[in-house]
Amino acid sequence: MIQCETCEFFRRGADGRPRLLCDPFSNVKEPECLQKWQFVQLETMVRYYEATLEMYRRLAPMQEKMFKHIEREIEDVESADEWKLGYLDDEDDEDPPSR
Repeated sequence: MIQCETCEFFRRGADGRPRLLCDPFSNVKEPECLQKWQFVQLETMVRYYEATLEMYRRLAPMQEKMFKHIEREIEDVESADEWKLGYLDDEDDEDPPSR
């Protein structure tokens, strides 16, 4: 089995992580290369997912503030329109005119 370090498609990133530049559809040398490529891609996906979760954690307090502000705005609009609803309710309470 060929070692990745000796392959021309292998590079080590600035952070020390392996980068496989091989294309799994055209230039994979051995079946084990495909498995290694899949592991590296899976690790990359996990790192991106963790970064996304960290961003969501940072945004959560801001989102809560926005939701509370929006709820207050909706309550203000509803309370401003109460007089309209009260006026209509008063009309419904009256007896219909008798003939």
